[in-house]
Amino acid sequence: MIDDAFVPLIGLRWASAEELRLTIRPEHINSVGLLLGPVVFTVADYGMTSALLPRLTPEEMCATTNVAINFIDSAAAGEVVCVSRVERKTRRTAATACEIHHDGRLLATAIGSFVIRPARTAPSPPP
Repeated sequence: MIDDAFVPLIGLRWASAEELRLTIRPEHINSVGLLLGPVVFTVADYGMTSALLPRLTPEEMCATTNVAINFIDSAAAGEVVCVSRVERKTRRTAATACEIHHDGRLLATAIGSFVIRPARTAPSPPP
């Protein structure tokens, strides 16, 4: 799925390209004992990106341009599951959506917009 330095820090795990999981840890909890909003946002952004990546060619890359999230409920422990889907993809943009659940309860919904660009090549080392 996505392999960058932030993934192990936050503890994201993939069941598939469309399903992302996070076990809530103490550092994910805010001062009132509930899951931090930025953690939910991160799950949504990574989940929607992950759903889009299999639809890209090796010559393409994507970047998030907007995420709109609706917080509905919260959690304090256990596992959060994000299920994402691609609503539409064109040559230059994509629209995605996801739902985030905890123990069968809906915690949040989100929609995301992405720009699709030519993939960057790794810079050449200096001579």
